[in-house]
Amino acid sequence: MNILLLLIPISLVLLGIAIAAFVWAVRRGQFDDLDTPALDILEDDDRPAPPRDPRGS
Repeated sequence: MNILLLLIPISLVLLGIAIAAFVWAVRRGQFDDLDTPALDILEDDDRPAPPRDPRGS
């Protein structure tokens, strides 16, 4: 039972850190555009591949 006196404050501190990290990420714009990165992989790349080095290096 005495362990709860230690675990509850530790869990509340960790919860506070997690909330602070989430608020920081939202304010920095980490969640502004969630759709574009997922759609970028579907676009064709019209640029040709660079020529390969015949020496193999």
